[in-house]
Amino acid sequence: MTEQNRPALQQALQDIVDSGWAGAQLRVNDPHGEWVGCAGVAELGSSAAPPADGHFRIGSNTKVFTATLVLLLVAEGRLELDGPVAGRLPGYELDPRITLRMLLQHTSGLFNFTGEHYEDGTVAPGIAWEGQEWVDGLMRTYSPEQLVRLALSKPARFEPGTDWSYSNTNYVLLRLLVEEVTGRPYGEEMRHRILTPLGLSGTVVPDASPEIPEPHPHAYYTYQHDGEWKTLDVTRANPSWISAAGDMISTTRDLHTFFSALMGGRILPARLLEEMRTPHPKMGYGLGLFVQETEDGRTVYTHNGGMWGWGALMYASPDGTTTFTASLTCGDARLGMMEVGALFAEAQKRLVAEVF
Repeated sequence: MTEQNRPALQQALQDIVDSGWAGAQLRVNDPHGEWVGCAGVAELGSSAAPPADGHFRIGSNTKVFTATLVLLLVAEGRLELDGPVAGRLPGYELDPRITLRMLLQHTSGLFNFTGEHYEDGTVAPGIAWEGQEWVDGLMRTYSPEQLVRLALSKPARFEPGTDWSYSNTNYVLLRLLVEEVTGRPYGEEMRHRILTPLGLSGTVVPDASPEIPEPHPHAYYTYQHDGEWKTLDVTRANPSWISAAGDMISTTRDLHTFFSALMGGRILPARLLEEMRTPHPKMGYGLGLFVQETEDGRTVYTHNGGMWGWGALMYASPDGTTTFTASLTCGDARLGMMEVGALFAEAQKRLVAEVF
């Protein structure tokens, strides 16, 4: 379909760009068919629109892929959902009470290696992930083991299983578990079990490579340093600092194909899909995805992602027949982390209202 068929969707995209994003791509699949649109620019200083199905960094949407890969191993009996993980990763001295389910659902209590923000307003820093320090290390390589050991050197947030708190550490441990159980690199196992069978030719597990396949829009990081605003093209960046918690690259087409197949019951056995979609009461988080209600009471499944320069959206109806997948790129708007987060939340709300 073209924008003339769905003018409300094109207007929503344009409004999102006008609010402060450099560019946006959107793909909607529903009973009316498929609609693909874009708005804004692919690169600052150019008038060219973003590619309609360009590659982009999907951030924490990666967690849905990682969780699905782990649950495929559970389906084969190679991992136990409620079994402890310490024995599988003996070199880390993990709390023996931590189970696979706790890692998948963020109830392990493990410190988040990207830093913790506590209820009283205090912050416990982790690795450098913002400001000049992150810019200076844009091409730095972190190993998954480094990230996990940093997290384990910090006090746990709570006793395993007693609360919920989003921690990227959980998903890097899941990567290590996949590699221990299969004897193969995480990226290779992801390609073998999910990407190749679904034909996701535009999806990449980059590990430490800073490259992103063509075509793609450009993404920018605008920040303050020594009292001055700076804007840097961060399209090429080493994503190993986030690893299996958020490093993957994809397209709106591939995200639609994957999420529609997952929600439609074509990847996991029904019992494990049901486990995945059963939310924790605190934040509505299942095993690797969020369960949300729209304003008119419909259930949707999602896991959005963001990192400096990029935003990614992925939503589906319970049967996978209605999806929308989108990419947003940051430009040179002088916004702090809170303002960017607010813009991202508003974009999500607008698109959910238009699609569902």
